[in-house]
Amino acid sequence: MPDRKVESGSSVAGGAVPDGVNVFDDEVPAVANLDADLLGALRDAATDAQHDGVEFVLNSGWRSAEYQEQLLREAVSEYGSEAEAARWVATSTTSAHVSGDAVDIGPSDATTWLSANGALYGLCQIYLNEPWHYELRPEAGLDGCPPLYVDPTHDPRMQQ
Repeated sequence: MPDRKVESGSSVAGGAVPDGVNVFDDEVPAVANLDADLLGALRDAATDAQHDGVEFVLNSGWRSAEYQEQLLREAVSEYGSEAEAARWVATSTTSAHVSGDAVDIGPSDATTWLSANGALYGLCQIYLNEPWHYELRPEAGLDGCPPLYVDPTHDPRMQQ
């Protein structure tokens, strides 16, 4: 896939996601650079969701550190402060997207399906304010998903 621009100067090679990408699109770096276990769980869930007429669209997956920093700068500009932006966008050193350990899934019927069924695959919503953000928690199949953080500012991983 060519390194085409998607938005705000971002590129597919840096992790920007063109419209309509799903979890099976291996040629898109945002998919290809995801943690293998997370990607496997997503693909299993997406396959089963298709039987219920639900399609997963990947709105965000792996991101380069540079792209993550760009998103953070844009969030500071949009929300007016670093503190408010931190409720929505992590730094490049703390973001689970940069490590390939998080995805943002849409549309709303997919997040509704994941909310009801994701724990069976180890896929858990992490933040109350981000119903689209999922990470792998393998123990969720037995224990259920952990309690949600209100937003990333309450997540100890973001305090580094």
